[in-house]
Amino acid sequence: MNTAKIINIDYEGRGVARLDGKTVFIHNALPLETAEIQITKDKGSFAEAEATQILQASEYRREPSCPHYGKCGGCALQHLEFSAQVAMKQRIFEEQLQRIGKVQPENLLPPIYGAKWHYRSRTRLSIFVDKQGRVNIGYQAKRSKRIVPISQCAVLPEHVSGSLKTIRDGLQQIHEAAPKVRLESVEISVGDEITVLNIIADKSLPENVLAQFSGSLKMGNWQIWQQIGKRAAQAVAPKNAPELSYRLPEFGLRMPFRVGDFTQINLPMNEVMVSRALRLLQPQAHERIADLFCGLGNFTLPIARSGAQVVGIEGADFLTKRAMNNAKANGLANIEFSTADLFDTTPQTIERLGYFDKMLLDPPRAGAYAVVQALHAPFLPKRIVYVSCNPATFARDATVLVEKGYRFREAGVMNLFPHTAHIEAVAVFDLEA
Repeated sequence: MNTAKIINIDYEGRGVARLDGKTVFIHNALPLETAEIQITKDKGSFAEAEATQILQASEYRREPSCPHYGKCGGCALQHLEFSAQVAMKQRIFEEQLQRIGKVQPENLLPPIYGAKWHYRSRTRLSIFVDKQGRVNIGYQAKRSKRIVPISQCAVLPEHVSGSLKTIRDGLQQIHEAAPKVRLESVEISVGDEITVLNIIADKSLPENVLAQFSGSLKMGNWQIWQQIGKRAAQAVAPKNAPELSYRLPEFGLRMPFRVGDFTQINLPMNEVMVSRALRLLQPQAHERIADLFCGLGNFTLPIARSGAQVVGIEGADFLTKRAMNNAKANGLANIEFSTADLFDTTPQTIERLGYFDKMLLDPPRAGAYAVVQALHAPFLPKRIVYVSCNPATFARDATVLVEKGYRFREAGVMNLFPHTAHIEAVAVFDLEA
């Protein structure tokens, strides 16, 4: 056992200390704390450890709300006061910009954040059957493939968290009725009018049992789907129900989606994020604007509300089709959608697409390096808004844009995922005149 003074916190929410000349990353430790620690992994140049006892606690330490915290791998920061979480994410974002990109914005936007709890509208829970034949559902443990059974989850909507025991009991009935079927996981998607529970298994499930299961879910409006292996999920009980959708009321939009589609997991904060991104982009009716990595049109349709001619490009064909349907359902004809691998973007790709007045980038964690590298005169948009879910790849891409003659005007973090270490950010770049 060792005693360590915590000097910092890293991008995974771990405390950082120095011990015998070595950097140690300590789970459940905060800056300025003194803790007894147990080394769990020694990697030579650095080590990982667990804080076994906090000898001197930070003023920002809080008692975690969840009984599964520390075992479940879902949350990393419940022991840190909420406003301090936001400040930590802002600092890490700035540090990544300076360390990786050697760039910084002219102006830092104030962080935006919403509800602390019950914000998560989409999740996947693993299913496992123990040696006694009992079905359990839960999340992976930290740094392990072991599943931690959970009975509640404070970041899920209250009607979902309150239904977890009923879901477990329903899966138990399915297992007993069809013991040769391997139950893999359940995917929960919450929309404005319906919550879908998609059961993923290797064989078809008995519909009479699924119908009973559906009737047992009393909190909220539920529909059960089943997905056999890699096949498309299908509605089972009840057969007919409202489709999954969310709204962007500022833009008068209703956005239908299906189980398995990528949507932001914090839908109230998604409204705020879209609003901020559109204010930074300032689309005008006479402009031609690109939305790259457009998904089902989360930014594309709001941009089109300005009257601009919008081109949305997405790598997944099923999402491109969903975006087309969403545009049609919302009466928007000033959008073109296409499917393309944007990670394979070349200068020739940029030339084929033609000139855009403005561009919005919303890439996955890998970033948009191929796109920003391929941009060149005379096809450089006069303004680029970049929505990032990974500060490291954003910092890399920001450097490329600055080297191409863009001013890094503004940037700020958005706390879409409270109590986790995930950092979302938005930034705007203007081409130098």
